[in-house]
Amino acid sequence: MHLPWQILEWFSRLRSLPRSREAGRHRLRISCSESHEAILSFGGVLERGGLIHGGAVKLLALQFALACSEEKFNLLYLVSSAQPEFPVELVYICKDRGIKFVWNQNGVGYPAWAGSGAELHNAPMRRLRVASDYIIYQSEFCKSSANRFLGPCTAPSKTLLNPVDLMRFSPPTFPNPRTPLRLLAMGTQNYPARVNHVIDSLSELRRGGVDATLTIAGRLLWKDAESGIAGHAAGCGVEPFVFRVGEFTQDMAVSLYRSHHVLIHPKYMDPCPTVVAEALACGLPVVASLSGGLAEMTSASCARLIPVPEDWNAMHTPSGQEIAEAIADLLPNLAAASLAAREFAIANFDSKGWVLSHKRIFQTLLHGTTPS
Repeated sequence: MHLPWQILEWFSRLRSLPRSREAGRHRLRISCSESHEAILSFGGVLERGGLIHGGAVKLLALQFALACSEEKFNLLYLVSSAQPEFPVELVYICKDRGIKFVWNQNGVGYPAWAGSGAELHNAPMRRLRVASDYIIYQSEFCKSSANRFLGPCTAPSKTLLNPVDLMRFSPPTFPNPRTPLRLLAMGTQNYPARVNHVIDSLSELRRGGVDATLTIAGRLLWKDAESGIAGHAAGCGVEPFVFRVGEFTQDMAVSLYRSHHVLIHPKYMDPCPTVVAEALACGLPVVASLSGGLAEMTSASCARLIPVPEDWNAMHTPSGQEIAEAIADLLPNLAAASLAAREFAIANFDSKGWVLSHKRIFQTLLHGTTPS
Protein backbone atom coordinates (compact mmCIF):
# COMPACT_ATOMS: atom_id res chain seq x y z
CA MET A 1 0.00 0.00 0.00
CA HIS A 2 1.44 3.37 -0.96
CA LEU A 3 1.48 6.25 1.50
CA PRO A 4 -0.08 9.57 0.37
CA TRP A 5 3.25 11.40 0.39
CA GLN A 6 4.68 8.78 -2.00
CA ILE A 7 1.79 9.33 -4.42
CA LEU A 8 2.31 13.07 -4.21
CA GLU A 9 6.01 12.68 -4.95
CA TRP A 10 5.27 10.53 -8.03
CA PHE A 11 2.89 13.18 -9.41
CA SER A 12 5.56 15.80 -8.76
CA ARG A 13 8.08 13.74 -10.72
CA LEU A 14 5.70 13.40 -13.67
CA ARG A 15 5.09 17.16 -13.80
CA SER A 16 8.79 17.98 -13.84
CA LEU A 17 10.18 14.99 -15.74
CA PRO A 18 12.66 16.90 -17.98
CA ARG A 19 14.06 18.74 -14.96
CA SER A 20 14.18 15.57 -12.89
CA ARG A 21 16.18 13.78 -15.61
CA GLU A 22 18.72 16.60 -15.61
CA ALA A 23 18.80 16.56 -11.80
CA GLY A 24 19.32 12.80 -11.92
CA ARG A 25 22.29 13.13 -14.29
CA HIS A 26 23.79 15.80 -12.06
CA ARG A 27 23.40 13.68 -8.94
CA LEU A 28 25.27 10.81 -10.55
CA ARG A 29 28.30 13.14 -10.62
CA ILE A 30 28.19 13.89 -6.88
CA SER A 31 31.26 12.81 -4.93
CA CYS A 32 32.64 13.37 -1.45
CA SER A 33 35.42 15.94 -1.15
CA GLU A 34 38.46 14.78 0.84
CA SER A 35 39.22 18.34 1.94
CA HIS A 36 39.89 18.87 5.65
CA GLU A 37 37.78 22.03 5.45
CA ALA A 38 34.02 22.16 5.03
CA ILE A 39 32.79 22.30 1.43
CA LEU A 40 29.04 22.79 1.29
CA SER A 41 26.24 21.96 -1.08
CA PHE A 42 22.72 23.36 -0.72
CA GLY A 43 21.19 20.92 -3.17
CA GLY A 44 21.10 23.52 -5.93
CA VAL A 45 18.64 25.77 -4.06
CA LEU A 46 20.68 28.93 -4.72
CA GLU A 47 21.09 28.07 -8.42
CA ARG A 48 17.38 28.02 -9.27
CA GLY A 49 17.24 31.62 -10.51
CA GLY A 50 14.67 34.22 -9.56
CA LEU A 51 14.38 36.00 -6.24
CA ILE A 52 15.98 34.36 -3.21
CA HIS A 53 13.63 34.74 -0.26
CA GLY A 54 12.28 32.97 2.80
CA GLY A 55 14.23 29.99 4.08
CA ALA A 56 16.90 30.25 1.39
CA VAL A 57 18.10 33.73 2.42
CA LYS A 58 20.18 32.44 5.33
CA LEU A 59 22.13 30.18 2.96
CA LEU A 60 23.71 33.28 1.42
CA ALA A 61 25.64 33.89 4.67
CA LEU A 62 27.14 30.39 4.50
CA GLN A 63 27.82 30.67 0.78
CA PHE A 64 29.75 33.91 1.35
CA ALA A 65 31.82 32.54 4.26
CA LEU A 66 32.61 28.96 3.18
CA ALA A 67 33.66 26.98 0.14
CA CYS A 68 30.74 25.59 -1.84
CA SER A 69 30.30 23.12 -4.68
CA GLU A 70 27.32 21.27 -6.09
CA GLU A 71 29.32 18.24 -7.30
CA LYS A 72 32.26 17.62 -4.94
CA PHE A 73 31.53 18.45 -1.31
CA ASN A 74 31.61 16.90 2.15
CA LEU A 75 28.56 18.54 3.76
CA LEU A 76 25.01 18.73 2.44
CA TYR A 77 23.04 21.53 4.11
CA LEU A 78 19.28 21.67 3.57
CA VAL A 79 16.60 23.95 5.02
CA SER A 80 13.15 22.50 5.62
CA SER A 81 11.39 25.60 4.23
CA ALA A 82 13.54 25.82 1.06
CA GLN A 83 14.14 22.28 -0.15
CA PRO A 84 15.58 21.14 -3.49
CA GLU A 85 13.74 18.81 -5.84
CA PHE A 86 13.42 15.26 -4.45
CA PRO A 87 15.43 15.94 -1.28
CA VAL A 88 15.05 12.45 0.21
CA GLU A 89 16.64 10.94 -2.88
CA LEU A 90 19.48 13.48 -2.74
CA VAL A 91 20.19 12.85 0.95
CA TYR A 92 20.51 9.09 0.50
CA ILE A 93 22.82 9.52 -2.50
CA CYS A 94 25.03 11.79 -0.41
CA LYS A 95 25.04 9.56 2.66
CA ASP A 96 25.89 6.56 0.50
CA ARG A 97 28.98 8.49 -0.66
CA GLY A 98 30.14 9.46 2.82
CA ILE A 99 28.82 13.03 2.77
CA LYS A 100 27.53 14.43 6.07
CA PHE A 101 24.01 15.85 6.15
CA VAL A 102 22.95 18.88 8.22
CA TRP A 103 19.23 19.65 8.42
CA ASN A 104 17.93 23.15 9.29
CA GLN A 105 14.46 22.69 10.78
CA ASN A 106 11.84 25.42 10.48
CA GLY A 107 8.12 24.80 11.02
CA VAL A 108 6.03 21.69 10.48
CA GLY A 109 2.61 20.92 9.05
CA TYR A 110 -0.13 21.13 11.67
CA PRO A 111 -3.92 20.90 11.16
CA ALA A 112 -4.77 24.62 11.58
CA TRP A 113 -2.34 25.54 8.81
CA ALA A 114 -2.12 22.48 6.56
CA GLY A 115 -5.52 20.92 7.20
CA SER A 116 -5.85 17.34 5.98
CA GLY A 117 -2.56 17.76 4.08
CA ALA A 118 -0.45 18.05 7.23
CA GLU A 119 0.96 14.55 6.89
CA LEU A 120 1.79 15.09 3.21
CA HIS A 121 3.97 17.96 4.39
CA ASN A 122 5.45 16.16 7.38
CA ALA A 123 6.20 12.66 6.06
CA PRO A 124 9.17 13.56 3.79
CA MET A 125 10.44 16.03 6.40
CA ARG A 126 10.30 13.30 9.05
CA ARG A 127 12.54 11.08 6.91
CA LEU A 128 15.03 13.89 6.31
CA ARG A 129 15.22 14.84 9.98
CA VAL A 130 15.83 11.24 11.04
CA ALA A 131 18.51 10.84 8.35
CA SER A 132 20.44 13.94 9.48
CA ASP A 133 23.84 13.89 11.14
CA TYR A 134 23.08 17.20 12.85
CA ILE A 135 19.99 19.42 13.21
CA ILE A 136 19.84 23.21 13.45
CA TYR A 137 16.53 24.32 14.95
CA GLN A 138 15.57 27.87 14.05
CA SER A 139 13.94 28.38 17.46
CA GLU A 140 12.98 26.35 20.51
CA PHE A 141 9.43 26.47 19.13
CA CYS A 142 10.71 24.75 15.97
CA LYS A 143 12.25 22.02 18.11
CA SER A 144 9.17 21.43 20.26
CA SER A 145 6.77 21.40 17.29
CA ALA A 146 9.07 19.02 15.37
CA ASN A 147 9.13 16.65 18.32
CA ARG A 148 5.34 16.87 18.51
CA PHE A 149 4.52 16.29 14.84
CA LEU A 150 7.61 14.53 13.42
CA GLY A 151 8.39 12.32 16.41
CA PRO A 152 11.61 11.65 18.33
CA CYS A 153 15.03 12.08 16.77
CA THR A 154 18.43 11.15 18.21
CA ALA A 155 20.63 13.40 16.04
CA PRO A 156 22.64 16.04 17.93
CA SER A 157 21.20 19.52 17.61
CA LYS A 158 21.54 23.20 18.40
CA THR A 159 19.05 26.10 18.33
CA LEU A 160 20.21 29.10 16.28
CA LEU A 161 17.82 31.97 15.54
CA ASN A 162 17.83 33.06 11.91
CA PRO A 163 20.67 35.47 11.09
CA VAL A 164 20.75 39.00 9.68
CA ASP A 165 23.54 40.87 7.90
CA LEU A 166 23.70 43.77 10.35
CA MET A 167 25.79 45.89 8.02
CA ARG A 168 23.21 45.66 5.27
CA PHE A 169 20.10 45.73 7.45
CA SER A 170 20.61 48.85 9.54
CA PRO A 171 18.57 51.92 10.53
CA PRO A 172 18.33 54.94 8.24
CA THR A 173 20.98 57.63 8.66
CA PHE A 174 18.28 60.15 9.57
CA PRO A 175 15.14 59.10 11.48
CA ASN A 176 11.88 59.20 9.53
CA PRO A 177 9.50 62.07 10.30
CA ARG A 178 6.82 60.85 12.70
CA THR A 179 3.91 62.07 10.55
CA PRO A 180 2.40 60.16 8.99
CA LEU A 181 3.04 57.00 11.02
CA ARG A 182 4.11 54.46 8.40
CA LEU A 183 3.15 50.87 9.17
CA LEU A 184 4.58 47.86 7.34
CA ALA A 185 3.20 44.34 6.92
CA MET A 186 5.83 42.33 5.08
CA GLY A 187 6.58 38.80 3.89
CA THR A 188 4.67 36.05 2.13
CA GLN A 189 1.07 36.63 3.19
CA ASN A 190 -0.52 33.21 3.32
CA TYR A 191 -4.07 33.72 4.61
CA PRO A 192 -6.59 36.59 4.42
CA ALA A 193 -7.02 37.40 8.13
CA ARG A 194 -3.31 38.13 8.43
CA VAL A 195 -3.73 41.09 6.03
CA ASN A 196 -7.34 42.11 6.65
CA HIS A 197 -6.82 42.48 10.39
CA VAL A 198 -3.86 44.77 9.76
CA ILE A 199 -6.06 46.90 7.48
CA ASP A 200 -8.65 46.93 10.28
CA SER A 201 -5.96 48.22 12.68
CA LEU A 202 -5.16 51.08 10.31
CA SER A 203 -8.84 51.99 10.26
CA GLU A 204 -8.97 51.91 14.08
CA LEU A 205 -5.91 54.15 14.38
CA ARG A 206 -7.17 56.70 11.89
CA ARG A 207 -10.57 56.85 13.60
CA GLY A 208 -8.67 57.53 16.81
CA GLY A 209 -6.90 60.51 15.28
CA VAL A 210 -3.57 58.90 14.30
CA ASP A 211 -2.33 60.00 10.87
CA ALA A 212 -1.11 56.62 9.60
CA THR A 213 -0.50 54.72 6.37
CA LEU A 214 0.07 51.03 5.68
CA THR A 215 2.32 49.24 3.19
CA ILE A 216 1.57 45.56 2.47
CA ALA A 217 4.64 43.95 0.86
CA GLY A 218 5.11 40.42 -0.43
CA ARG A 219 3.21 37.70 -2.24
CA LEU A 220 -0.44 36.98 -1.47
CA LEU A 221 -1.19 33.26 -1.61
CA TRP A 222 -4.97 32.95 -1.77
CA LYS A 223 -7.40 33.27 -4.66
CA ASP A 224 -8.40 36.81 -5.71
CA ALA A 225 -6.22 38.21 -2.95
CA GLU A 226 -5.39 41.54 -4.60
CA SER A 227 -8.99 42.47 -5.28
CA GLY A 228 -9.97 41.09 -1.89
CA ILE A 229 -7.66 43.30 0.15
CA ALA A 230 -8.45 46.33 -2.02
CA GLY A 231 -12.13 45.76 -1.38
CA HIS A 232 -11.54 45.30 2.33
CA ALA A 233 -9.53 48.55 2.52
CA ALA A 234 -12.29 50.39 0.63
CA GLY A 235 -14.92 48.96 2.96
CA CYS A 236 -12.94 50.23 5.95
CA GLY A 237 -12.60 53.66 4.37
CA VAL A 238 -8.76 53.53 4.27
CA GLU A 239 -8.06 52.59 0.64
CA PRO A 240 -6.12 55.88 -0.09
CA PHE A 241 -3.80 55.08 2.82
CA VAL A 242 -2.95 51.46 1.90
CA PHE A 243 -0.04 50.83 -0.48
CA ARG A 244 0.83 47.53 -2.13
CA VAL A 245 4.29 46.16 -3.01
CA GLY A 246 4.65 42.69 -4.57
CA GLU A 247 7.68 40.42 -4.42
CA PHE A 248 10.80 42.24 -3.35
CA THR A 249 14.58 41.81 -3.45
CA GLN A 250 16.85 42.06 -0.42
CA ASP A 251 17.81 45.61 -1.44
CA MET A 252 14.15 46.56 -1.71
CA ALA A 253 13.55 45.04 1.71
CA VAL A 254 16.17 47.30 3.30
CA SER A 255 14.55 50.38 1.72
CA LEU A 256 11.11 49.29 2.92
CA TYR A 257 12.24 48.81 6.50
CA ARG A 258 14.11 52.11 6.57
CA SER A 259 11.13 54.07 5.27
CA HIS A 260 8.64 52.78 7.88
CA HIS A 261 8.18 53.07 11.63
CA VAL A 262 6.58 49.81 12.85
CA LEU A 263 6.41 46.24 11.52
CA ILE A 264 3.10 44.45 12.04
CA HIS A 265 3.41 40.66 11.96
CA PRO A 266 0.20 38.98 13.20
CA LYS A 267 0.86 35.60 11.56
CA TYR A 268 -0.17 32.76 13.85
CA MET A 269 2.44 30.23 15.02
CA ASP A 270 5.26 31.66 12.88
CA PRO A 271 8.31 29.51 13.79
CA CYS A 272 11.18 31.99 13.25
CA PRO A 273 10.29 34.80 10.83
CA THR A 274 13.35 36.40 9.24
CA VAL A 275 11.24 39.48 8.49
CA VAL A 276 11.03 40.20 12.23
CA ALA A 277 14.79 39.89 12.71
CA GLU A 278 15.46 42.13 9.70
CA ALA A 279 12.96 44.75 10.86
CA LEU A 280 14.50 44.90 14.34
CA ALA A 281 17.96 45.25 12.78
CA CYS A 282 16.67 48.28 10.85
CA GLY A 283 15.29 49.83 14.03
CA LEU A 284 11.62 48.95 13.55
CA PRO A 285 9.73 47.93 16.69
CA VAL A 286 7.40 44.98 16.10
CA VAL A 287 3.75 44.31 16.86
CA ALA A 288 3.03 40.60 16.54
CA SER A 289 1.14 37.57 17.75
CA LEU A 290 2.47 35.99 20.94
CA SER A 291 2.80 32.58 19.33
CA GLY A 292 5.38 30.46 17.53
CA GLY A 293 8.94 31.70 17.99
CA LEU A 294 8.12 35.39 18.51
CA ALA A 295 8.75 35.39 22.27
CA GLU A 296 12.30 34.14 21.58
CA MET A 297 12.90 36.78 18.90
CA THR A 298 11.80 39.95 20.69
CA SER A 299 11.80 41.74 24.04
CA ALA A 300 9.32 44.06 25.75
CA SER A 301 11.65 46.99 25.03
CA CYS A 302 11.16 46.71 21.25
CA ALA A 303 7.96 44.74 20.66
CA ARG A 304 4.36 44.34 21.70
CA LEU A 305 3.18 40.74 21.48
CA ILE A 306 -0.57 40.14 21.54
CA PRO A 307 -1.66 37.04 23.55
CA VAL A 308 -3.48 34.35 21.59
CA PRO A 309 -4.50 30.77 22.51
CA GLU A 310 -2.18 27.90 21.63
CA ASP A 311 -4.30 25.84 19.28
CA TRP A 312 -2.95 23.39 16.69
CA ASN A 313 -6.39 22.93 15.15
CA ALA A 314 -7.50 26.53 14.48
CA MET A 315 -5.83 29.83 13.57
CA HIS A 316 -6.04 32.71 16.05
CA THR A 317 -5.00 36.01 14.47
CA PRO A 318 -5.10 39.16 16.65
CA SER A 319 -8.01 41.45 15.80
CA GLY A 320 -7.62 44.87 14.24
CA GLN A 321 -8.53 46.50 17.53
CA GLU A 322 -5.89 44.48 19.42
CA ILE A 323 -3.24 45.37 16.84
CA ALA A 324 -4.20 49.06 16.96
CA GLU A 325 -4.03 49.09 20.77
CA ALA A 326 -0.56 47.51 20.69
CA ILE A 327 0.65 50.11 18.18
CA ALA A 328 -0.82 52.93 20.28
CA ASP A 329 1.02 51.55 23.31
CA LEU A 330 4.31 51.82 21.41
CA LEU A 331 3.84 55.36 20.15
CA PRO A 332 4.79 57.40 23.26
CA ASN A 333 8.21 55.69 23.36
CA LEU A 334 8.69 54.92 19.68
CA ALA A 335 12.19 56.46 19.45
CA ALA A 336 13.45 54.46 22.45
CA ALA A 337 11.82 51.28 21.09
CA SER A 338 13.59 51.84 17.76
CA LEU A 339 16.99 52.06 19.49
CA ALA A 340 16.17 48.98 21.58
CA ALA A 341 15.19 47.08 18.42
CA ARG A 342 18.62 47.64 16.89
CA GLU A 343 20.38 46.70 20.13
CA PHE A 344 18.35 43.49 20.42
CA ALA A 345 19.19 42.56 16.82
CA ILE A 346 22.92 43.11 17.41
CA ALA A 347 22.81 40.85 20.46
CA ASN A 348 20.73 38.06 18.91
CA PHE A 349 20.82 37.96 15.10
CA ASP A 350 24.36 38.77 13.98
CA SER A 351 25.11 36.61 10.93
CA LYS A 352 28.82 36.50 11.85
CA GLY A 353 28.07 34.64 15.09
CA TRP A 354 25.61 32.37 13.26
CA VAL A 355 28.25 31.43 10.68
CA LEU A 356 30.89 30.84 13.39
CA SER A 357 28.53 28.46 15.20
CA HIS A 358 28.06 26.57 11.93
CA LYS A 359 31.82 26.36 11.34
CA ARG A 360 32.24 24.73 14.75
CA ILE A 361 29.46 22.26 14.05
CA PHE A 362 30.91 21.39 10.63
CA GLN A 363 34.37 20.90 12.10
CA THR A 364 32.97 18.55 14.71
CA LEU A 365 31.10 16.53 12.09
CA LEU A 366 34.12 16.22 9.81
CA HIS A 367 36.87 15.69 12.39
CA GLY A 368 35.37 15.39 15.86
CA THR A 369 37.09 18.61 16.93
CA THR A 370 36.22 22.30 17.09
CA PRO A 371 38.43 25.15 15.85
CA SER A 372 40.27 27.26 18.40
